[in-house]
Amino acid sequence: MTRTVHLAISLPAPPARLYEMYLNPQWHAAFTGAPAKIGRKPGTPFSAFGGILTGRILQAVPKRLVVQSWRSRNWKPTELDSTLILTFLPEGGGGRIELVHVNVPESDFGGVSQGWMKFYAEPWRAWLERER
Repeated sequence: MTRTVHLAISLPAPPARLYEMYLNPQWHAAFTGAPAKIGRKPGTPFSAFGGILTGRILQAVPKRLVVQSWRSRNWKPTELDSTLILTFLPEGGGGRIELVHVNVPESDFGGVSQGWMKFYAEPWRAWLERER
């Protein structure tokens, strides 16, 4: 059985900047604190946290949307890849990321849903606030 994660993450930067930071491997690694490989073109491989997370870019709409295939090293080989959809929107003086993560295995749903906040949202917010 699979589940879907829905999150809205407000951050103190405009959506275009958040989009750029997510798709730039140096910035991605800087705000997560772990190695990352990522790009913009469909088919580009993705890995984060030293290969714990892997996948491919399926679609990228500049400054607005990222769609990825995505999987965790913790998943069983028989479990399908999930699909991650990140939509970047304006919110007040900053931006909001609406995250929909489809086809997350039940066995790792808690880890994935909590992981988005613990390993992405919180460090990203802290990095942006330090930068101010």
